[in-house]
Amino acid sequence: MADVAIHDDQYINGQWVKSTGSGRVDVIDSNTAKVFARVPEGTAEDVQHAVAAARAAFPDWAARPMAERKAAMQLILEKWQAKKAKCVDMLQRELGCTVNFAKKVQVNLMDMHFATSIGLIDNIALEERTPMGGLVVKEPVGVVGCITPWNYPLNQIAAKICPAMLVGCTVVVKPSEVTPLSAYLLAEAIHEAGLPPGVFNMVHGVGTTCGEALAGHPEVDLISFTGSTRAGRRISEVAAQTLKAVRTELGGKSAALMLEDANLEELVPAFVGQLMSNSGQSCNALSRMLVPRSSYDKAVGLAKQVAEATVVGRSGDSKASIGPLVSQTQWDRVQAYLAKGVEEGARLVTGGPGKPQGLEDGYYVKPTVFADVNNKMTIAQEEIFGPVLSIIPYGTEEEGIAIANDTIYGLNNAVGSTNPERALAVARRLRSGTVMINGTNGPPDAPFGGYKQSGNAREWGRAGIEEFLVTKHLSGKPPKSKL
Repeated sequence: MADVAIHDDQYINGQWVKSTGSGRVDVIDSNTAKVFARVPEGTAEDVQHAVAAARAAFPDWAARPMAERKAAMQLILEKWQAKKAKCVDMLQRELGCTVNFAKKVQVNLMDMHFATSIGLIDNIALEERTPMGGLVVKEPVGVVGCITPWNYPLNQIAAKICPAMLVGCTVVVKPSEVTPLSAYLLAEAIHEAGLPPGVFNMVHGVGTTCGEALAGHPEVDLISFTGSTRAGRRISEVAAQTLKAVRTELGGKSAALMLEDANLEELVPAFVGQLMSNSGQSCNALSRMLVPRSSYDKAVGLAKQVAEATVVGRSGDSKASIGPLVSQTQWDRVQAYLAKGVEEGARLVTGGPGKPQGLEDGYYVKPTVFADVNNKMTIAQEEIFGPVLSIIPYGTEEEGIAIANDTIYGLNNAVGSTNPERALAVARRLRSGTVMINGTNGPPDAPFGGYKQSGNAREWGRAGIEEFLVTKHLSGKPPKSKL
């Protein structure tokens, strides 16, 4: 097919090299459901070569001055600027996000993580004395395997590789085979920045082959994984054979808990908008809304208005609020949950099964609101990963907190109240790594990660840098230091 772009190369040891396998993975345009590119279906041998390169490069890279590594990260960021326009085009096709979301959010997440890590690194003490005189140092953990998802492809790569390389680790990245083209552009920027060979490596392929080979490799010191809880369990099982550290950022079933005094006119649009963003394909999406019975009907009506005002369209349509889902697999998954919600007795307020009129070719779904949901229903317990909201009524504040916490996940929640102190008190009782209070925005230097089966990683900011450090005690009689 003349209009299908073929990519044959992996990026290993500072060079573009052919995969050792002959297989290829189709990259699908989410708007049309047609193949528009193919990338290598990498092999365990490809992973072996990449890990060997990273291991060989580690001693020299770890020994280089921090100032030199900071300058290298800054140069990568500068080279990235020339890739953004092309990346916006790629993301519209391989991910299906709108041109506005790709341009304003997705491509700039690379900038956010690199700039934040570069700005914070000098505030982290890499050497200190204990009160009784022990010398304690923090060193790079070694070779890091980064396995990243498709929903925010640049965000998750950048959040891992920049802090890891900055502190002196070398990395092997296995990006999602669903959204590999944006990862290629990032690798191009890194190549142009002239990092020493082996510091950064990228192997394209599927998780069951390349991801597991990376997780199980004895020369990989740490796995940083972002993806589904199911895949996180498997990666942890494989990695356990070599007892390496595993950092996971997994799924969620986040609740927006509206208290009795919440400003519904302000917060319902904000919280529902956060869910709808990226077509509902966000691990921290506020997919449950918990509302006091006294204001339940009002909240349902407002949520209906927001969902119906969410314009579904082709990615290149500047008027579209959201584009299609990423794949047929994801579309089928969401449709199954929509049917399950109806089957289990939830009230369909708006949206529902099928595709919006005029958008029958791609993986488009209708923004959907379910009311009269019981928290034991499947749509309230399982991660749907689509623009589907479940609104659950509650009685007392204690009941609302209990419902919010009644989930295997713990990535994110939100609280709404006109009394900030009350909202804060409730937020402290919610079992999640993040709690949004009366809004959805947070600073990039704050940690991001989960409780329970949402994983154990802490990314972003200082915590995201410290994930890639290991603590060493130099005992006996070390020389005097400046500390």
